[in-house]
Amino acid sequence: MSNAAQTITRPPFPPEASRDASLAEPTSVAPVPDSWNELREARDIQFDELTLANPPMPEPREPSWFSQMLRELFAWLGEVLSPIAGFFGESWPVMKWVLLALLVAFVLYLIARNVGLIARRRQMPKSAASEPEWQPSREESAALLEDADALAAQGRFDEATRLLLHRSVSQIAAARPDWVDPSSTARELAALPALPEGARTAFSAISQRVERSLFALRSLTSEDWDAARAAYADFVQAEIAQVSA
Repeated sequence: MSNAAQTITRPPFPPEASRDASLAEPTSVAPVPDSWNELREARDIQFDELTLANPPMPEPREPSWFSQMLRELFAWLGEVLSPIAGFFGESWPVMKWVLLALLVAFVLYLIARNVGLIARRRQMPKSAASEPEWQPSREESAALLEDADALAAQGRFDEATRLLLHRSVSQIAAARPDWVDPSSTARELAALPALPEGARTAFSAISQRVERSLFALRSLTSEDWDAARAAYADFVQAEIAQVSA
């Protein structure tokens, strides 16, 4: 390789005029393929804008007489209650405390009432034990049984048993008038907790047979009468605390 300077030849640049002319040539547009035209002409494909028609609105149905009546009723209630609602709306900051105070007072009343009932039930046996005991006299009981036996001898067992029940109620009322009032029923008197157990059992036996005679529409038999008579004998032997005059 010679030490002489080597000359590098480069291709000459094109003239400015020819270069500008080549840049100014318009770009040709590719033609639309026939497949696109065929696709547009196909009848099974929708290209046009589809406008859907609005369905016809149904005509409003006339309200029934019941609906019309309710509408008028609610409108009347709205007119009547609107002043009250306005009053409560304006005074609600005060009314809420009033209602809360009434609720608290009602709860305290219920508590006090229950406590009082419990206290009276606890004191009832003590007061009954401290009061003189009462027992029907033999003459009175014998006279009653004689009248009842006379009815039973005629086969009038229902009347004889009712006579024992009425006389038993009278004897309880005479001993403790605070236990019996005009609205008291035989079932309530038989469930009195202050009544001695023997008297309560005997009185229940008599009252159950009377109820069966009155409400079950079944006449009592001689066996029913014997049971009621024996129950009355147990009842008059029970000791009931009498209220001192």
